[in-house]
Amino acid sequence: MSRSSASTIPKASAVRFRAALWRAIHRNRSAAEDARVRARAAYYLTRFLAIVLVSIASEVPAGPAEEPDLPLPPPPTSPAQEGVVVIISRSQILVGDDPTPIVPLPSRERLVEAGVDAKYKRSGPNDLYIVPLGSALERARDAGEAIVIADATTPYRLLVEVLFTLGHSGLGKYHLMVLGRKK
Repeated sequence: MSRSSASTIPKASAVRFRAALWRAIHRNRSAAEDARVRARAAYYLTRFLAIVLVSIASEVPAGPAEEPDLPLPPPPTSPAQEGVVVIISRSQILVGDDPTPIVPLPSRERLVEAGVDAKYKRSGPNDLYIVPLGSALERARDAGEAIVIADATTPYRLLVEVLFTLGHSGLGKYHLMVLGRKK
């Protein structure tokens, strides 16, 4: 460095240097501390949301044991034009106008945990495909669409299994009708 360039740089006093250094350290410390606080808040918020979602998902709607089964609505005027009707009642799954159940359903608590019994599934309790429902839907495949009628308290797991079976049976287009309780 030449002597002429060194003379153009102003000399800082030790007091100004220490003040600038303290400000830089303080700025860096507060940014790191803010990041730790934000990370901790995100962690607790994530845990709180996970607990809330698990508690909501595990709640089974409680209803009186003597509550009647899902009332069957009148079938559409022309099922061939509207689609094949799949009814999910409290105790069974029905397809079309046939009054015989395709699959009898276990209790609601059991349905929430594992869905339809494993003996009705293709490859064990974790599979979503319901074999008797798939067979019944294969016979009604020419409809092209499906109308799924379910109770408002139908467990999500059961609904997913029915829709999965519909999709694998070539009925990917469906209409979902949910029947609620009258108050």
